[in-house]
Amino acid sequence: MTSLSTDTTDTTDTTDRTVGHMLRRRVESTPHRRAFTYPDTTSSGRDWAVATWSQVGSDTNEVAAGLIALGVAPGQRVAIASSTRYEWVTATYATMSAGAATVAVYPTTVTTDVRHIIGDSGARVVFAEDAEQLAKLAVLRDQLPDVHTVVVFDNDLPDRPDDWVVTLDELRHSGRDYLTRHPGAVAARTDGTGPDDLATLIYTSGTTGRPKGVLLPHRVWVSQVRAIAETVRAEPVPGDPGDTGDTGDTGAAGLLDIEDKQFLWLPLAHVMGKLMVLLPVHIGFETTIDGRVDRIVDNIGTSRPTFMASVPRIFEKAYTGIATMMVEEPGPWRIRERLFHWASRVGVKVFDADHGDGSTTATRWDRIQALLADRLVFSTVRQRFGGRIRYFISGSAALNTDVARWFGAAGLPVLEGYGMTESNVATLGLPSTYRAGTVGEPLHGFEIRIADDGEVLVHGPGVMAGYHDNPEETARALTEDGWLHTGDIGELDDQGRLRITDRKKELFKTSNGKYVAPALMEARFKGLCPVASQIVVIGERRPYVGALIALDEAAVTAWARREDVPGDYGEITADPRTHTMVQRFVDELNSTLNPWEQVKTFHILDRELSVDEQELTPSLKLRRRPVADHFASDIASLYPTAQGEHHDHR
Repeated sequence: MTSLSTDTTDTTDTTDRTVGHMLRRRVESTPHRRAFTYPDTTSSGRDWAVATWSQVGSDTNEVAAGLIALGVAPGQRVAIASSTRYEWVTATYATMSAGAATVAVYPTTVTTDVRHIIGDSGARVVFAEDAEQLAKLAVLRDQLPDVHTVVVFDNDLPDRPDDWVVTLDELRHSGRDYLTRHPGAVAARTDGTGPDDLATLIYTSGTTGRPKGVLLPHRVWVSQVRAIAETVRAEPVPGDPGDTGDTGDTGAAGLLDIEDKQFLWLPLAHVMGKLMVLLPVHIGFETTIDGRVDRIVDNIGTSRPTFMASVPRIFEKAYTGIATMMVEEPGPWRIRERLFHWASRVGVKVFDADHGDGSTTATRWDRIQALLADRLVFSTVRQRFGGRIRYFISGSAALNTDVARWFGAAGLPVLEGYGMTESNVATLGLPSTYRAGTVGEPLHGFEIRIADDGEVLVHGPGVMAGYHDNPEETARALTEDGWLHTGDIGELDDQGRLRITDRKKELFKTSNGKYVAPALMEARFKGLCPVASQIVVIGERRPYVGALIALDEAAVTAWARREDVPGDYGEITADPRTHTMVQRFVDELNSTLNPWEQVKTFHILDRELSVDEQELTPSLKLRRRPVADHFASDIASLYPTAQGEHHDHR
């Protein structure tokens, strides 16, 4: 068994025993600094509303006092069913400041899982985003006897059933009245909450079965944000806007400090999203928050952040969009397309020379070309992202290394981290030690071991307390001395960087007895094929490996226009020319694989995989079981007989 650890000194600030204490310190330290900007829904004509830390503190106290007035007791659960927005942030701050624990519910969660999550957690109050979420809860009302109040963020409800429903404005009004009579109520609740009290109950995304409730006490969040701050404190960053001076703040410096600005779109029911609303409380930087996925690129350009955390699919789509825009050029010369490909080639070569495994070198002439490519092409790309991005952070799933290398060449390095709901963020790539394909080294206070069977084991301050009301699963996941079995297969390189190769449960054997690691193949293919949206590798107990391939509608439609392939999306995906084009990329993937891993047959789906259909989690991870159920006949067509090799049978 191999292992790696960093300094395991306790990083918890004794003045920040809980999230509520952390927020109080932030409000007192920097009351007039901008904390959040968010879409302005008023008629004032401003695009963005602004909340200072003082305003965040005031909003939080009113909501927290409103919850206390509703009878929410310390330790009780309060659920939040909403997309990413400022009200979600104040609701979660308020719940924890009042000594209660948040239960996160994705707004896309199906009714049966909503019933399980809210019922299993014992939530007493539910924050619901709008009429759509309220309707989902109303159907379940008789099945959720513990829920006595639903608070709706949108205040212009067309109908409400009875006093079971109140608006956020009404809750805040009640909170103000309560604070008039009991001015120290919220502070007393915060001071009465300790590090081991439950802060958050996050239910796993259910990629392999029914969601399990992960218990995350306050000590996890406080230790986690301090571990990140300690890890990045002295990390030098080329191009740092700097000039932060001595702010008198206790936050980090270098890679991340109070002068930074975050753009946040991540689902806040996801552990990484939750972390990204707690990290600014500790460090003090500003966050622009808007959960509309279709507005991500435009919002980055408008808000001009210095960093953003995301999931791999967003980087893949951004790269595809940029590449598509560059090659959509009339005329026979296609100068812009040629320039883009040249810039990508020379830029990636120099990036590999500086951040690769040592097998690539760059001459002086290569570096001169890369500087020219940066001025002609990549500087324009950076401006599209607001012109101030120093780095991106990627987590939740494997990022294709080709996409990561291209972003690095463009001066937009993507630092990968590793974690899960049960461990929070355990490793993070840093610019000084970056290598594409790895997910960095352990955060301050964390340890990583590789078990004899290749499984990654994690120990550190971010590890959960266990699963809610599930001692059997807790015992399976956690050793007696606190090591978490992640279920991921990985390895440590000679510099202590972690590389994840697959999910232990997703490894499968073909009928020939050969192991196949689908996730690695899937990530690699999405980097090779510019029109791919998703690929699902199939083959357990089958004679050979097959795949279902979904194409990105915008990318494949643009390709079809260039190649004179007529029709709508469905007709394009069915066209033999599309199959021939995809086959070339499958062949390229196969050239990198062992013979038993190679994709012998594939089927192009007539639609993209969907969160609404439960084929992707809200953080855009693949859910294999629903895909297998929904496309059973397509999978069957890949294996018409038990012998021989076959190609696509559209």
